[in-house]
Amino acid sequence: MTAPDRITMFIRAIRVQAETVWSFELAPVSGAPLPAYAPGSHIDLHLPGGMVRQYSLTNISGGDHFEIAVSLDRNSRGGSRWFHECARPGMRLEIGGPRNSFPLADADRSVFFAGGIGITPIRAMVKSLEKTGRAWKLHYAARTRSAAAFVDEFEALGSNVHLHFDDRAGGLFDMAGAVAQAPAGAHLYCCGPEPMIAAFLDAAKDRPQDQVHVEYFTPAPVKAGEGGFLVELARSGITVEVRPDQTILDAVLAAGVPAANSCRNGLCGTCETRVLAGEPDHRDLILSEAERRESRTMMICCSRAKSPSLTLDL
Repeated sequence: MTAPDRITMFIRAIRVQAETVWSFELAPVSGAPLPAYAPGSHIDLHLPGGMVRQYSLTNISGGDHFEIAVSLDRNSRGGSRWFHECARPGMRLEIGGPRNSFPLADADRSVFFAGGIGITPIRAMVKSLEKTGRAWKLHYAARTRSAAAFVDEFEALGSNVHLHFDDRAGGLFDMAGAVAQAPAGAHLYCCGPEPMIAAFLDAAKDRPQDQVHVEYFTPAPVKAGEGGFLVELARSGITVEVRPDQTILDAVLAAGVPAANSCRNGLCGTCETRVLAGEPDHRDLILSEAERRESRTMMICCSRAKSPSLTLDL
């Protein structure tokens, strides 16, 4: 997953999409065409103070701008708070990407499950399928209607969209029932809070796993390391020790070896590194179960080692 060079953008428009969700239209300062991307892609935004945050693109490729949507998080690490308190039309930002860790499969039928701000990558997927005439269905859950971004837009799409609001329904969305009703052979996608994704994965556990896709939009807690291990950096010709309280990425950087990185939570894919030997302990939120079994690559910002040592292509 190699990201293109940074692009200087400016905020062309800001729109209120829900009570805590604003969308941001970003256009290139140069006026040059933007790189093409597939639905499900995200971009890295380089914010003041050295913050780098990842946001899904909610529009489809081919236009003159990128669009993201940002929900104000009460536990914000700084990114969403900056967008809601500091961002103004005309401001310039540097971005990296687009990159895609949540691709839309070439399938006859797609069923989507979105919770809250998890609608953002799915909005682009729905737009793409509408354009190509492929069959799709969306289950979109939120606490209240006023908390649901783009809700009028989705409501206008008719019977393909099932909206669930906890306050009106008197309870949480019935994930197990909705997944059970999905047609056999359909590809299923879920993006939302961790409890929703956990319920989705449990409900879909008996389906072919290459037809089950998830994307997290908040970091999962990174487990503490059970012990140290060694990592051989094949191209650099050195071996580094990774302490129990240290990530592979930090050990590599401390040794003076450059390694691309961004989110440091196993969410973005920037640090994906080829594994030449050893058994990784995958703790990212990107690789599929099949990719984990193959262990051709790993995310060195959060994953560790099951074997006493690893050899990486660094």
